[in-house]
Amino acid sequence: MVEQITAKKIDKKLAKEIIDLTEFKETDLIRIKTGLEEFDRIVGAGLVSGSLLLLGGEPGIGKSTLALQLAASLAVSKNVLYISGEESAEQVNSRLNRLHLPKKLSFLNETNLEVILATIEKYRPVLVVIDSIQTIYSPELPAEAGGMVQVKANAARLLEVAKKLNITIIIIGHVTKEGIVAGPKSLEHLVDTVLYLEGDNYQQYRLLRSTKNRFGPVGEIGVFAMEKTGLVPVPNPSEVFLSSRQDQQSGSVITPALEGNQIFLIEIQALVSKTNFGYPKRAVSGFDLNRLELLSAVLTKKSQVNLASFDIYLNLTGGFKLKEPSLDLPASLAISSSFFDKILPKNLIVFGEIGLGGEIRTVNKTRERIKESLKLGFNKILLADFPQDVKVDGAEIIKVKSLNEVIEKLFR
Repeated sequence: MVEQITAKKIDKKLAKEIIDLTEFKETDLIRIKTGLEEFDRIVGAGLVSGSLLLLGGEPGIGKSTLALQLAASLAVSKNVLYISGEESAEQVNSRLNRLHLPKKLSFLNETNLEVILATIEKYRPVLVVIDSIQTIYSPELPAEAGGMVQVKANAARLLEVAKKLNITIIIIGHVTKEGIVAGPKSLEHLVDTVLYLEGDNYQQYRLLRSTKNRFGPVGEIGVFAMEKTGLVPVPNPSEVFLSSRQDQQSGSVITPALEGNQIFLIEIQALVSKTNFGYPKRAVSGFDLNRLELLSAVLTKKSQVNLASFDIYLNLTGGFKLKEPSLDLPASLAISSSFFDKILPKNLIVFGEIGLGGEIRTVNKTRERIKESLKLGFNKILLADFPQDVKVDGAEIIKVKSLNEVIEKLFR
Protein backbone atom coordinates (compact mmCIF):
# COMPACT_ATOMS: atom_id res chain seq x y z
CA MET A 1 0.00 0.00 0.00
CA VAL A 2 1.43 3.40 -1.00
CA GLU A 3 -0.07 6.60 0.38
CA GLN A 4 -0.53 9.41 -2.13
CA ILE A 5 -1.57 12.99 -1.35
CA THR A 6 -3.80 14.53 -4.00
CA ALA A 7 -3.60 18.26 -4.65
CA LYS A 8 -6.53 20.22 -3.23
CA LYS A 9 -8.40 22.37 -5.72
CA ILE A 10 -8.31 26.12 -5.14
CA ASP A 11 -11.66 27.62 -4.18
CA LYS A 12 -11.96 30.81 -6.23
CA LYS A 13 -14.81 31.99 -4.03
CA LEU A 14 -12.26 32.75 -1.31
CA ALA A 15 -10.51 35.37 -3.45
CA LYS A 16 -10.63 39.01 -2.27
CA GLU A 17 -10.64 42.26 -4.20
CA ILE A 18 -7.14 43.65 -4.74
CA ILE A 19 -6.11 47.27 -4.22
CA ASP A 20 -4.56 49.37 -6.96
CA LEU A 21 -1.91 51.39 -5.11
CA THR A 22 -1.85 54.07 -7.84
CA GLU A 23 -5.41 54.98 -6.86
CA PHE A 24 -4.73 54.73 -3.12
CA LYS A 25 -5.21 58.01 -1.28
CA GLU A 26 -2.24 58.70 0.95
CA THR A 27 -3.08 59.85 4.46
CA ASP A 28 -0.71 60.95 7.19
CA LEU A 29 -0.26 58.65 10.16
CA ILE A 30 -2.12 59.74 13.26
CA ARG A 31 0.56 60.38 15.86
CA ILE A 32 0.04 61.06 19.54
CA LYS A 33 2.44 63.33 21.40
CA THR A 34 3.25 61.90 24.81
CA GLY A 35 4.65 65.08 26.34
CA LEU A 36 8.12 63.52 26.68
CA GLU A 37 9.93 65.10 23.72
CA GLU A 38 12.95 62.78 23.82
CA PHE A 39 10.70 59.70 23.71
CA ASP A 40 8.62 61.16 20.86
CA ARG A 41 11.80 61.79 18.85
CA ILE A 42 12.99 58.20 19.27
CA VAL A 43 9.70 56.61 18.11
CA GLY A 44 9.37 59.09 15.22
CA ALA A 45 7.43 62.24 16.25
CA GLY A 46 5.01 60.44 18.57
CA LEU A 47 3.09 57.21 19.07
CA VAL A 48 1.15 55.89 16.07
CA SER A 49 -2.51 54.97 16.53
CA GLY A 50 -3.21 51.30 15.87
CA SER A 51 0.30 50.13 16.73
CA LEU A 52 1.82 47.68 19.21
CA LEU A 53 5.06 48.79 20.90
CA LEU A 54 7.43 46.59 22.91
CA LEU A 55 9.51 48.16 25.69
CA GLY A 56 12.17 45.67 26.79
CA GLY A 57 15.08 45.63 29.19
CA GLU A 58 16.58 43.96 32.24
CA PRO A 59 14.54 43.86 35.47
CA GLY A 60 15.00 47.00 37.56
CA ILE A 61 16.38 49.11 34.72
CA GLY A 62 13.44 51.57 34.76
CA LYS A 63 10.92 50.23 32.21
CA SER A 64 7.90 50.54 34.50
CA THR A 65 8.98 54.01 35.57
CA LEU A 66 9.27 55.21 31.96
CA ALA A 67 5.94 53.60 30.98
CA LEU A 68 4.19 55.18 33.96
CA GLN A 69 5.64 58.59 33.06
CA LEU A 70 4.34 58.22 29.49
CA ALA A 71 0.89 57.12 30.65
CA ALA A 72 0.54 59.84 33.30
CA SER A 73 1.77 62.57 30.95
CA LEU A 74 -0.65 61.60 28.17
CA ALA A 75 -3.54 61.01 30.60
CA VAL A 76 -3.72 64.75 31.27
CA SER A 77 -5.47 65.23 27.91
CA LYS A 78 -6.32 61.67 26.73
CA ASN A 79 -8.03 58.54 28.02
CA VAL A 80 -5.19 56.23 29.14
CA LEU A 81 -5.42 52.78 30.73
CA TYR A 82 -2.51 51.37 32.77
CA ILE A 83 -2.74 47.60 33.31
CA SER A 84 -0.39 45.92 35.77
CA GLY A 85 -0.10 42.27 36.69
CA GLU A 86 2.82 42.97 39.03
CA GLU A 87 1.67 45.92 41.16
CA SER A 88 -1.55 46.76 42.98
CA ALA A 89 -3.42 50.07 42.78
CA GLU A 90 -1.85 51.15 46.09
CA GLN A 91 1.67 50.47 44.79
CA VAL A 92 1.08 52.35 41.54
CA ASN A 93 -0.48 55.26 43.43
CA SER A 94 2.56 55.36 45.73
CA ARG A 95 4.85 55.40 42.69
CA LEU A 96 2.87 58.29 41.16
CA ASN A 97 3.27 60.25 44.40
CA ARG A 98 7.00 59.53 44.53
CA LEU A 99 7.49 60.66 40.92
CA HIS A 100 5.21 63.70 41.37
CA LEU A 101 3.04 62.64 38.42
CA PRO A 102 -0.64 63.50 37.77
CA LYS A 103 -3.18 60.80 38.66
CA LYS A 104 -5.75 61.14 35.90
CA LEU A 105 -4.95 57.79 34.27
CA SER A 106 -7.19 54.75 34.71
CA PHE A 107 -5.78 51.62 36.35
CA LEU A 108 -6.54 47.90 36.15
CA ASN A 109 -4.87 45.15 38.17
CA GLU A 110 -5.45 42.04 36.05
CA THR A 111 -3.56 39.14 34.46
CA ASN A 112 -6.40 37.38 32.59
CA LEU A 113 -6.14 38.26 28.90
CA GLU A 114 -9.87 37.81 28.23
CA VAL A 115 -10.75 40.29 31.00
CA ILE A 116 -8.13 42.74 29.73
CA LEU A 117 -9.43 42.60 26.14
CA ALA A 118 -13.04 43.04 27.30
CA THR A 119 -12.05 46.08 29.38
CA ILE A 120 -10.18 47.65 26.46
CA GLU A 121 -13.16 47.00 24.18
CA LYS A 122 -15.52 48.65 26.70
CA TYR A 123 -13.56 51.81 27.53
CA ARG A 124 -11.57 52.23 24.27
CA PRO A 125 -8.64 54.23 25.66
CA VAL A 126 -6.21 56.07 23.37
CA LEU A 127 -3.21 54.38 25.01
CA VAL A 128 -2.92 51.08 26.89
CA VAL A 129 0.18 50.13 28.90
CA ILE A 130 0.57 46.49 29.97
CA ASP A 131 3.16 45.74 32.65
CA SER A 132 4.27 43.12 31.88
CA ILE A 133 3.57 40.65 29.08
CA GLN A 134 5.13 37.83 31.13
CA THR A 135 2.38 38.09 33.77
CA ILE A 136 -0.54 37.89 31.31
CA TYR A 137 -2.17 34.53 30.65
CA SER A 138 -5.03 33.25 28.55
CA PRO A 139 -7.18 30.49 30.10
CA GLU A 140 -7.72 29.09 26.60
CA LEU A 141 -4.06 28.05 26.42
CA PRO A 142 -2.69 25.12 28.47
CA ALA A 143 0.75 26.71 28.97
CA GLU A 144 1.68 28.68 32.10
CA ALA A 145 2.00 32.47 32.19
CA GLY A 146 5.37 33.74 30.99
CA GLY A 147 6.02 30.78 28.70
CA MET A 148 6.75 31.26 25.03
CA VAL A 149 3.34 29.89 23.95
CA GLN A 150 1.43 32.27 26.22
CA VAL A 151 3.60 35.30 25.46
CA LYS A 152 3.46 34.97 21.67
CA ALA A 153 -0.26 34.12 21.53
CA ASN A 154 -1.21 36.97 23.89
CA ALA A 155 0.90 39.49 21.95
CA ALA A 156 -0.80 38.42 18.71
CA ARG A 157 -4.23 38.98 20.30
CA LEU A 158 -3.19 42.41 21.58
CA LEU A 159 -1.89 43.36 18.12
CA GLU A 160 -5.23 42.36 16.62
CA VAL A 161 -7.11 44.54 19.12
CA ALA A 162 -4.77 47.50 18.52
CA LYS A 163 -5.44 47.38 14.76
CA LYS A 164 -9.17 46.78 15.17
CA LEU A 165 -9.82 49.62 17.64
CA ASN A 166 -7.07 51.90 16.24
CA ILE A 167 -5.44 52.38 19.64
CA THR A 168 -1.82 52.27 20.80
CA ILE A 169 -0.69 49.47 23.11
CA ILE A 170 2.67 49.41 24.90
CA ILE A 171 3.72 46.06 26.35
CA ILE A 172 6.65 45.75 28.76
CA GLY A 173 8.90 42.69 28.59
CA HIS A 174 11.75 41.58 30.85
CA VAL A 175 15.02 40.37 29.35
CA THR A 176 18.01 38.86 31.10
CA LYS A 177 21.55 39.98 30.28
CA GLU A 178 21.77 37.10 27.82
CA GLY A 179 18.40 38.01 26.27
CA ILE A 180 17.24 34.40 26.35
CA VAL A 181 14.05 34.60 28.41
CA ALA A 182 10.91 33.74 26.41
CA GLY A 183 9.22 37.02 25.68
CA PRO A 184 10.79 40.10 24.14
CA LYS A 185 13.21 38.31 21.81
CA SER A 186 10.41 36.10 20.48
CA LEU A 187 8.05 39.07 20.01
CA GLU A 188 10.22 41.35 17.89
CA HIS A 189 8.73 40.08 14.60
CA LEU A 190 5.15 40.57 15.87
CA VAL A 191 5.21 44.13 17.15
CA ASP A 192 5.48 47.37 15.17
CA THR A 193 8.13 49.07 17.31
CA VAL A 194 10.83 47.66 19.60
CA LEU A 195 12.52 49.82 22.23
CA TYR A 196 15.19 48.62 24.66
CA LEU A 197 16.16 50.44 27.83
CA GLU A 198 19.82 49.78 28.55
CA GLY A 199 22.33 50.73 31.19
CA ASP A 200 23.79 49.65 34.50
CA ASN A 201 21.64 49.51 37.62
CA TYR A 202 24.56 51.03 39.52
CA GLN A 203 24.92 53.91 37.06
CA GLN A 204 22.73 57.00 36.83
CA TYR A 205 22.23 57.04 33.06
CA ARG A 206 19.99 54.96 30.82
CA LEU A 207 20.03 54.55 27.05
CA LEU A 208 16.70 54.12 25.24
CA ARG A 209 17.34 52.52 21.84
CA SER A 210 14.93 51.73 18.99
CA THR A 211 15.88 48.47 17.23
CA LYS A 212 12.75 48.20 15.07
CA ASN A 213 10.25 50.82 13.92
CA ARG A 214 7.73 50.42 11.12
CA PHE A 215 6.71 54.06 11.40
CA GLY A 216 10.00 55.86 11.93
CA PRO A 217 13.80 55.68 11.97
CA VAL A 218 15.64 52.66 13.39
CA GLY A 219 18.67 53.00 15.63
CA GLU A 220 17.62 56.24 17.32
CA ILE A 221 18.73 56.60 20.93
CA GLY A 222 17.93 58.86 23.82
CA VAL A 223 19.92 59.40 27.00
CA PHE A 224 18.04 59.62 30.30
CA ALA A 225 19.18 60.17 33.87
CA MET A 226 17.50 58.24 36.67
CA GLU A 227 16.41 60.84 39.22
CA LYS A 228 14.00 60.85 42.16
CA THR A 229 11.30 62.16 39.82
CA GLY A 230 11.87 59.39 37.27
CA LEU A 231 13.77 59.28 34.00
CA VAL A 232 14.86 62.76 32.97
CA PRO A 233 16.08 63.43 29.38
CA VAL A 234 19.71 64.51 29.07
CA PRO A 235 19.85 67.31 26.45
CA ASN A 236 23.65 67.36 26.13
CA PRO A 237 25.06 63.88 26.81
CA SER A 238 28.61 64.83 25.77
CA GLU A 239 28.97 67.46 28.47
CA VAL A 240 27.52 65.15 31.12
CA PHE A 241 29.76 62.18 30.25
CA LEU A 242 32.91 64.30 30.38
CA SER A 243 31.98 66.40 33.43
CA SER A 244 33.40 63.85 35.88
CA ARG A 245 36.61 63.33 33.92
CA GLN A 246 39.70 63.75 36.04
CA ASP A 247 42.96 65.46 35.03
CA GLN A 248 44.52 64.10 31.85
CA GLN A 249 46.23 60.75 32.39
CA SER A 250 47.65 57.92 30.33
CA GLY A 251 45.19 55.38 28.90
CA SER A 252 42.43 57.95 28.35
CA VAL A 253 41.03 58.94 24.92
CA ILE A 254 37.96 60.98 23.97
CA THR A 255 35.95 59.92 20.90
CA PRO A 256 32.68 61.04 19.27
CA ALA A 257 30.40 57.99 19.23
CA LEU A 258 27.48 57.67 16.85
CA GLU A 259 24.27 55.98 17.99
CA GLY A 260 21.35 56.32 15.58
CA ASN A 261 21.52 59.93 14.43
CA GLN A 262 22.91 61.24 17.71
CA ILE A 263 26.59 61.95 18.32
CA PHE A 264 28.04 62.32 21.80
CA LEU A 265 31.55 62.41 23.21
CA ILE A 266 32.59 59.56 25.44
CA GLU A 267 35.80 58.65 27.25
CA ILE A 268 37.54 55.32 26.63
CA GLN A 269 39.89 54.17 29.39
CA ALA A 270 42.49 51.44 29.17
CA LEU A 271 44.82 49.87 31.70
CA VAL A 272 47.72 47.67 30.59
CA SER A 273 49.66 45.79 33.26
CA LYS A 274 52.13 42.93 33.36
CA THR A 275 50.34 39.60 33.68
CA ASN A 276 50.98 37.39 36.69
CA PHE A 277 49.76 34.26 34.94
CA GLY A 278 50.74 32.31 31.86
CA TYR A 279 47.83 33.61 29.78
CA PRO A 280 47.15 37.38 29.63
CA LYS A 281 43.71 38.57 30.70
CA ARG A 282 41.35 40.66 28.54
CA ALA A 283 38.44 42.37 30.31
CA VAL A 284 35.97 44.96 28.99
CA SER A 285 33.11 47.11 30.24
CA GLY A 286 30.81 48.42 27.50
CA PHE A 287 33.13 47.27 24.70
CA ASP A 288 33.09 44.10 22.56
CA LEU A 289 35.55 41.56 24.00
CA ASN A 290 36.15 39.88 20.63
CA ARG A 291 36.96 43.27 19.11
CA LEU A 292 39.50 43.91 21.87
CA GLU A 293 41.20 40.59 21.10
CA LEU A 294 41.40 41.55 17.43
CA LEU A 295 42.81 45.03 18.15
CA SER A 296 45.40 43.54 20.51
CA ALA A 297 46.55 41.17 17.76
CA VAL A 298 46.81 44.03 15.23
CA LEU A 299 48.79 46.18 17.68
CA THR A 300 51.20 43.33 18.37
CA LYS A 301 51.66 42.23 14.75
CA LYS A 302 51.50 45.49 12.78
CA SER A 303 52.71 48.11 15.26
CA GLN A 304 55.20 46.08 17.32
CA VAL A 305 53.37 46.87 20.56
CA ASN A 306 54.01 43.52 22.23
CA LEU A 307 50.96 42.83 24.39
CA ALA A 308 51.47 39.06 24.63
CA SER A 309 52.47 39.18 28.29
CA PHE A 310 50.22 42.05 29.42
CA ASP A 311 46.70 42.14 30.84
CA ILE A 312 44.35 44.65 29.16
CA TYR A 313 41.34 46.27 30.81
CA LEU A 314 39.10 48.49 28.65
CA ASN A 315 36.23 50.63 29.92
CA LEU A 316 33.62 52.92 28.32
CA THR A 317 32.62 55.51 30.91
CA GLY A 318 28.96 56.11 31.69
CA GLY A 319 27.98 52.44 31.84
CA PHE A 320 27.00 52.19 28.15
CA LYS A 321 27.54 49.38 25.67
CA LEU A 322 28.66 50.49 22.20
CA LYS A 323 29.76 48.47 19.17
CA GLU A 324 30.47 51.21 16.65
CA PRO A 325 33.46 50.59 14.28
CA SER A 326 34.81 54.11 14.90
CA LEU A 327 35.78 53.02 18.44
CA ASP A 328 38.64 50.88 17.03
CA LEU A 329 41.21 53.67 16.73
CA PRO A 330 40.51 55.39 20.09
CA ALA A 331 40.50 52.01 21.88
CA SER A 332 43.86 51.12 20.29
CA LEU A 333 45.35 54.49 21.26
CA ALA A 334 44.04 54.17 24.81
CA ILE A 335 45.77 50.79 25.08
CA SER A 336 48.99 52.18 23.57
CA SER A 337 48.87 55.24 25.83
CA SER A 338 48.69 53.01 28.90
CA PHE A 339 51.35 50.64 27.53
CA PHE A 340 53.87 53.45 26.90
CA ASP A 341 52.55 55.43 29.91
CA LYS A 342 52.30 58.58 27.82
CA ILE A 343 49.51 61.13 27.98
CA LEU A 344 47.72 62.17 24.79
CA PRO A 345 47.12 65.87 24.02
CA LYS A 346 44.27 67.31 26.09
CA ASN A 347 42.29 68.70 23.13
CA LEU A 348 42.65 65.59 20.93
CA ILE A 349 39.66 63.73 19.45
CA VAL A 350 40.14 60.32 17.77
CA PHE A 351 37.86 58.15 15.65
CA GLY A 352 38.29 55.57 12.89
CA GLU A 353 37.96 51.89 12.02
CA ILE A 354 41.01 49.59 11.92
CA GLY A 355 41.44 46.74 9.42
CA LEU A 356 43.37 43.53 9.96
CA GLY A 357 46.30 44.98 8.05
CA GLY A 358 46.54 47.90 10.47
CA GLU A 359 45.05 50.35 7.96
CA ILE A 360 42.74 53.06 9.27
CA ARG A 361 39.40 53.42 7.49
CA THR A 362 37.02 56.32 7.46
CA VAL A 363 33.59 56.20 9.11
CA ASN A 364 30.35 58.00 8.31
CA LYS A 365 29.24 61.44 9.55
CA THR A 366 32.81 62.74 9.84
CA ARG A 367 31.87 66.42 9.62
CA GLU A 368 29.11 66.06 12.23
CA ARG A 369 31.52 64.32 14.64
CA ILE A 370 34.02 67.15 14.25
CA LYS A 371 31.38 69.82 14.91
CA GLU A 372 30.21 68.05 18.06
CA SER A 373 33.83 67.83 19.26
CA LEU A 374 34.41 71.55 18.70
CA LYS A 375 31.44 72.42 20.90
CA LEU A 376 33.35 71.15 23.94
CA GLY A 377 36.73 72.58 22.96
CA PHE A 378 38.34 69.55 21.28
CA ASN A 379 39.88 71.10 18.16
CA LYS A 380 42.62 68.59 17.26
CA ILE A 381 41.00 65.82 15.18
CA LEU A 382 42.82 62.58 14.38
CA LEU A 383 41.10 60.54 11.66
CA ALA A 384 41.62 58.36 8.58
CA ASP A 385 43.32 59.75 5.48
CA PHE A 386 40.73 59.73 2.69
CA PRO A 387 40.42 61.67 -0.62
CA GLN A 388 37.59 64.02 0.41
CA ASP A 389 38.75 67.26 1.96
CA VAL A 390 37.06 67.94 5.30
CA LYS A 391 37.37 71.52 6.44
CA VAL A 392 35.62 72.77 9.56
CA ASP A 393 36.39 76.23 10.93
CA GLY A 394 38.45 76.01 14.11
CA ALA A 395 39.46 72.36 13.68
CA GLU A 396 43.02 71.08 13.16
CA ILE A 397 42.64 67.94 11.02
CA ILE A 398 45.34 65.25 11.33
CA LYS A 399 45.01 62.49 8.71
CA VAL A 400 46.74 59.14 9.16
CA LYS A 401 46.82 56.02 6.99
CA SER A 402 47.85 53.26 9.37
CA LEU A 403 47.87 52.41 13.04
CA ASN A 404 51.66 52.07 13.00
CA GLU A 405 51.95 55.64 11.70
CA VAL A 406 49.86 56.92 14.62
CA ILE A 407 51.91 54.95 17.17
CA GLU A 408 55.14 56.35 15.73
CA LYS A 409 53.85 59.93 15.82
CA LEU A 410 52.34 59.91 19.30
CA PHE A 411 54.47 57.51 21.34
CA ARG A 412 57.80 56.83 19.66
